[in-house]
Amino acid sequence: MPDLLGDFTYTWPYYAAAIIGYLLGSVPFGLVVTKLAGFGDIRNIGSGNIGTTNVLRTGRKDLAALTLLLDGGKGAAAAWVGSNFYGPDIAVLAGGGAFLGHLFPVWLKFKGGKGMATFLGVLLAIAWPVGIAGCVTWLFTAAFTRYSSFSALNAAIHAPLWAYFIADQQIATLAAFMTVLIFLRHHGNIRRLLKGEEPAIGKS
Repeated sequence: MPDLLGDFTYTWPYYAAAIIGYLLGSVPFGLVVTKLAGFGDIRNIGSGNIGTTNVLRTGRKDLAALTLLLDGGKGAAAAWVGSNFYGPDIAVLAGGGAFLGHLFPVWLKFKGGKGMATFLGVLLAIAWPVGIAGCVTWLFTAAFTRYSSFSALNAAIHAPLWAYFIADQQIATLAAFMTVLIFLRHHGNIRRLLKGEEPAIGKS
């Protein structure tokens, strides 16, 4: 990773990658698809979150699946373009920017989703074995526990380790950065899990 405080004529592509990634990640697909489907503002339903799990609480599995694909896709797109056209440094900044955009979207006064789909999308594009490992961990954990939040936390906390051993230190650092933010965004879920009050997948 270059010194981003150095000569701007050299570093501007890195700033541009982070900003473009952020703007792409800021698109609130969960809010968009539910409004288009006639459900109004998804933030007034269930947990008030704009992500897949809350969209599922509308009763529309198709909308939840579409939200999952779009939220994961925006992270994957940012990281994939960076990786395939500009190199690993740009990919990390663009993918990290997309993840931050989903969590803190400028269009929603910086109140966004919890980031798991975008997290996995970034990892799938930037180091697909790590992304696959994260997806499999989420699916198995969800199948046994029926808790989306616990599945997300379990997958996220293992991702930096997989990235370190399967990919490289730079990707492991990105995964660790995203994992910390996922835990912070799930603070309410963690409290409910500890109290036994967390709703299972599909429940309000």
